[in-house]
Amino acid sequence: MDGVRFGRQIRALRRRRRWRQDDLAEASGVSRGVVARIEQGFGDRVTVATLERVAQPLGARLTCRLDWHGEALDRLLDADHAAIVEQVVRILAADGWLYATEVSFSIFGERGSIDILAFHPVERIVLVIEVKSVMPAVQATFTTLDRKVRLPLDIARERGWVGRSVGRLLVVREDRTARRRVAEHEMTFRNALPDRSRAVRRWLARPTSVHPLAGLWFLTPDTQAVARQRVRRTDRGPKRGPADRS
Repeated sequence: MDGVRFGRQIRALRRRRRWRQDDLAEASGVSRGVVARIEQGFGDRVTVATLERVAQPLGARLTCRLDWHGEALDRLLDADHAAIVEQVVRILAADGWLYATEVSFSIFGERGSIDILAFHPVERIVLVIEVKSVMPAVQATFTTLDRKVRLPLDIARERGWVGRSVGRLLVVREDRTARRRVAEHEMTFRNALPDRSRAVRRWLARPTSVHPLAGLWFLTPDTQAVARQRVRRTDRGPKRGPADRS
């Protein structure tokens, strides 16, 4: 973090609103001394949460970026995501589901991509699965998932899958950070995604349209071995994946 640059940006936004440091401090719920330290270039000495609180009343949003060996960190995250998707589709196939990954759509002005779209041909259930290798912002996650759940019957019909009910599933890699974030917003998750890992696994094996799935599934860390293998292969050069072989 460039503390000096960040401080100058906060000061410029504050002055644009014609606020004193006292005004920004009151709006942020911090002391004037904290605002002064940030503007003087010492933002790296306060917490990220405090920086967010100071930026928000100014109409600004704090974005943190972590760099590691150029694009290697992006490859690592992609490998984590791919490993989780791979594990989920293996389970779906074993339980008799049809599935497609990275399903792009453009319907009624809505555009996006569904990580996994699954269909149970007997129960005629369409299942929208969102996969996260890291736990993102809670509100953004639900907004994205809700938008995708509005469209799956039409998206599935384009593939010849005629569904009669829709389920939703958020799959998150198991770790303490993800668990803690869910715990911090427990009521929100319980209302939107009441089914948890064991119930999710039972439902996938024996789905029913009477109780469409609305689940949060933490996958165990055994996905990481696959992820690390994929990163090592990427580092050595491009390899043909399942999509290339089809």
